[in-house]
Amino acid sequence: MLAAGLFLLAAAPAPAVAAVTLSAHATGFERPVYVTHAGDSRLFVVEQGGRIWVLNGGTRSLFLDVSARVVCCGEQGLLGLAFHSNYASNRLFYVNYTRKSDGATVVGEMRRSAGDANRADPASSYFRRVMLIPQPQDNHNGGWIAFKPGTQQLYIAVGDGGGAGDPNNNAQSTGTLLGKILRINPLDPDGGGPRSYKIPRSNPFVGRSGRDEIWSLGLRNPWRCSFDRANGKLWCADVGQGGYEEVNRSKTGKGVNYGWRLLEGFHHYSYPGRSRGTLCDSNCRTLPRAAYAHSAFGGGNCSVTGGYVARRSGVTHHGKYIFGDFCSGRIWVIGAGHTAGTALPSPTDTGRRISSFGEGADGRIYLTDLDNGTVYYVQGT
Repeated sequence: MLAAGLFLLAAAPAPAVAAVTLSAHATGFERPVYVTHAGDSRLFVVEQGGRIWVLNGGTRSLFLDVSARVVCCGEQGLLGLAFHSNYASNRLFYVNYTRKSDGATVVGEMRRSAGDANRADPASSYFRRVMLIPQPQDNHNGGWIAFKPGTQQLYIAVGDGGGAGDPNNNAQSTGTLLGKILRINPLDPDGGGPRSYKIPRSNPFVGRSGRDEIWSLGLRNPWRCSFDRANGKLWCADVGQGGYEEVNRSKTGKGVNYGWRLLEGFHHYSYPGRSRGTLCDSNCRTLPRAAYAHSAFGGGNCSVTGGYVARRSGVTHHGKYIFGDFCSGRIWVIGAGHTAGTALPSPTDTGRRISSFGEGADGRIYLTDLDNGTVYYVQGT
């Protein structure tokens, strides 16, 4: 995209949107980092230290405790949870965590108890390691995992391995799983391999040079992605290095290069022949749909938290993508068709430490506050 086009888009005024209001839904959690569902009215709350709680109406119970396996905290811990598309029949779910012994990323398969829908297998007796990704440093682990609705494909967001500026250029290298979104079928293909999985033949690097698991590349620290339940489009927020935060959107994400470490937001990141901070004018990778500077809106921004498109009919924010910033506690609401370079609307200041957004089976959107241990319901969704 040419610079002139970017400036033209940037000049377009942002549409007016309703302010965001939060209502406390459940309290008393310790460092909650995710909230999701298993296809019914219950909510599952992931704590960074290694526990998962289930909210069933007005009751709360412990679903799983893998704290003995997990190193926490900082950017490490139990970071992701996904229920298999056939969970109601096969009882399988998946967790993403950093391993206590060495900080490596582990994607593991576990199973719900046959006799209690609100508990994993007693004492975590069933565990199969699906994938192990060594991590050179203790930050930029990503952690989001999810099944695209209607499929048995598991998507896995992995950071670039840490270190300022991606020193090994992992995000652009197709020879490593770091700095990528991966896509696999996690079910054991023959029942005989404890660490095996299938690779869909339609993955973009199958039959080409590069790791077959890769679905997308060029990400620094993808912190919370989601699928739009209306059309399957993939939204993924990527935490910036020092100046800009970004939100990406793709029809499928297949083979997309989101640009890191060449780009940060709409700007070049420093690498040979380029100066940091200059606006991208040619030879760009896929540009984000939205971006903001750490200094924007009065400053205090530091780390984007990806959200969801609200799709419940008749709600205030229907058709709007809701995301926030961890440090400033600001929340933005943009249209699902938001175009690259269009100005962001004024955010809502919540004062919350937004560690994650989440979605219920009915499409309601939630938010977790890392510091005060509360799950909030986002009104208007």
